[in-house]
Amino acid sequence: MDSTVTTGSEENVWGGGNQPLGASYGKLMMWFFLVSDALTFSGLLAAYGFSRFKFIETWPIADQVFTHVPFFHGNFPMYYVAFMTLILIISSVTMVLAVDAGHNNKKNAVIWYMFLTIIGGAIFVGSQAWEWDTFIKGDYGALETKGGRILQFVKADTGERAGIADFSKTIASERVDHERKNGVWFYDGEELPSYSLNEVIEGFKADSNILIRTEQINEENEKVVLSRAESLAKLKDATQVVEGANLIHNEYGSRLFADFFFFITGFHGFHVTSGIVINLIIFFNVILGTYEKRGHYEMVEKVGLYWHFVDLVWVFVFTFFYLV
Repeated sequence: MDSTVTTGSEENVWGGGNQPLGASYGKLMMWFFLVSDALTFSGLLAAYGFSRFKFIETWPIADQVFTHVPFFHGNFPMYYVAFMTLILIISSVTMVLAVDAGHNNKKNAVIWYMFLTIIGGAIFVGSQAWEWDTFIKGDYGALETKGGRILQFVKADTGERAGIADFSKTIASERVDHERKNGVWFYDGEELPSYSLNEVIEGFKADSNILIRTEQINEENEKVVLSRAESLAKLKDATQVVEGANLIHNEYGSRLFADFFFFITGFHGFHVTSGIVINLIIFFNVILGTYEKRGHYEMVEKVGLYWHFVDLVWVFVFTFFYLV
């Protein structure tokens, strides 16, 4: 008798049929996908954390890397990244409102809030593309040593970052052979930097207000700035000019930082882009009245789960890359 009661109790708990635990099949599958995707992002961020901890004394400082704002020239650390984050969070709020409107069968409200969500996602992806472009092109330039270390430049009087264009000399040399009209550049070697190593060194020697800043971080959590004599001595280790960042060179510091940046933010950007496409499909289905005919807007709720996940992941990416 007791066994029968127990069995019946278990059947009542797990007897959801097509809706185990009260969730539809589609919603349950979405949760399974999100859990698996969360494990993927967790692994990536854990790898980033371990790598940063291992090279903590030379890891780039985010406030010195992400300082750009579109249409404004200057040093605005984290401003634009904070704006991107705010836009994504607001889009998550509008997604909540769209789901709530769907529960109340308010078609026009669902259309309006989903439209705002899509616009917010598009602004975020566009901003991330601009950030990538800026990161790849660089703004100041630096020198790379024989050991792969990066030497940046600062102004001695203000402590501000100095670009190689601010002090480098233009020297007539073999670079003339690599002009577009001569065609040599298209047949042999990579694209040359704006200034050669000799031009940077000669310009540095002629400008006493320029000092070298190394990758090393001091006790005040700032990059070590060398004295003028130390800077001149350090120039002897330089082997090439580096402008911007890619998977091989990185003017901001550790190449591993650039590798993680491109992969993790790119992977997240792919998720946001996918979310925009899915939202667009659902958006047009709402306009056509597809879900109104079905009598429910569960598809809006399912895509909402995905969108909130993308938003939550960015909070962790933002924290790991930009704040910590």
